[in-house]
Amino acid sequence: MDSFSSFFDSQSRTHWSYSTFKNFSQISPLVQFHLKRVYLTLCCALVASAFGAYLHILWNIGGYLTTFACFGTMIWLLSIPTYQEQKRVSLLMASAVFQGASIGPLIDLAINIDPSVLVAAFVGTALAFACFSGAAMLARRREYLYLGGLLSSGVSILMWLHFASSVFGGSTALFMFEIYFGLLVFVGYMVVDTQDIIEKAHLGDLDYVKHALTLFTDFVAVFVRILIIMLKNSAEKNEKKKKRRND
Repeated sequence: MDSFSSFFDSQSRTHWSYSTFKNFSQISPLVQFHLKRVYLTLCCALVASAFGAYLHILWNIGGYLTTFACFGTMIWLLSIPTYQEQKRVSLLMASAVFQGASIGPLIDLAINIDPSVLVAAFVGTALAFACFSGAAMLARRREYLYLGGLLSSGVSILMWLHFASSVFGGSTALFMFEIYFGLLVFVGYMVVDTQDIIEKAHLGDLDYVKHALTLFTDFVAVFVRILIIMLKNSAEKNEKKKKRRND
């Protein structure tokens, strides 16, 4: 937790101004162009993911099969040489469609309960992504890369908690702890992965497809957790309203 608090403390000590947000002097023009390609590809992947969720709503295709297909296309993408650019982009879009179909049941549930929650969750995720990714760009190079080890430990804790709840049975409190803790971890990954992409680009790694895939997984992980939290709060509010009406 000290590492996360140091992130916010360092940002609060920085003198923010309009000129600060325009200051990308520490990022070379080549890396800036690479980042533009990464974020453009990320936007296309998000659109493809929304299309996958729409397909689930139409034909109810989301499930374990689409989840395995998503992981399979990701592994296939990472195994292909970088010079086969068109094929890798196609696999990224296919993976995004399968990912969207996989979270389709959750999105369908949100539409049935309160469609505004879905919009609010996406906007909240987009704002969080823009803020934390932007902060990582404006920070000193490699300043937050040390958080990677801490975040990896957090992912390991999440995996063990999920395994324990699957074997021994879980509770609502444990599930919500996993959601909130996972949200904290993947928000941290937004910062670390952004700085990692910038540093790799400075060292000559300009694989924008792989970097877009990294940010896409971060975005979806945060979006799903924010949506679950907002759905739970919305359901609790609806229950309270029903009780008041009955009383």
